Amino acid sequence: MMTNQVLAEFLLHVGDSQLILSHRLAEWCGHAPELELDIALANIGLDLLGQARTALSLAGEVEGQGRDEDKLAYFRTEREYRNLLLCEQPNGDFAQTLVRQWLMDHYHALLFSALSQSQHAELAAFAVKSLKEVKYHQRFSTTWMERLSLGTAEAHEKTQQGLNQLWRFTEELFVLTADERQLVDSGVIPDIENLKAQWLETITSELARFELSLPELGAYRSGAKQGLHTEHLGFVLAELQYMQRSYPNMNW
Repeated sequence: MMTNQVLAEFLLHVGDSQLILSHRLAEWCGHAPELELDIALANIGLDLLGQARTALSLAGEVEGQGRDEDKLAYFRTEREYRNLLLCEQPNGDFAQTLVRQWLMDHYHALLFSALSQSQHAELAAFAVKSLKEVKYHQRFSTTWMERLSLGTAEAHEKTQQGLNQLWRFTEELFVLTADERQLVDSGVIPDIENLKAQWLETITSELARFELSLPELGAYRSGAKQGLHTEHLGFVLAELQYMQRSYPNMNW
């Protein structure tokens, strides 16, 4: 696979993950437990949407097929999406949403920190800007993980249940494809596999502080970079893409 095509696929992976996670957080708008949380989740979702736009726009430029951010967001099928499976999982209750965000925020912090050293100038600039936003997300989700897990017995139980439900999707965060290895060798992206140890160390340390248990699983789910998703993504895309699918090339 040509280098530009590999980079475009990687950017789609990043952009799609941010887009789908943003959409999931948007589902909380008007439904969060507190007004402050409603605003916070919406703001985080908007940050992620902005990151998705940048990544998808750059992917379109790199692939050179005349597709902009809107074409990529609204006119691809499930099998063409490359988002992490963790991002497409249903919100569940508030605790499960926070667990998912906490897992992703710690991952994003490491990913964008490493990408900020990229030899690709536009990718590095994107990562630097995104990292500033992610640090806020990280503080928010960590604070709420602590409040929930060390709060009432019910809140603690729901947080542990959310972790148990989502943990099977975490191994995929650190999957590096054979094609992506050439981007690593040329200094465009980091070796994502090498981020796992630091991520797991942070997660394990905070779980101990939160008095939560690390789930023990024998099997993990993956396949996003090959377009293999859970049943949930189709429902997300049906809502996300409805207007453009119904009225192609519509203008406001």
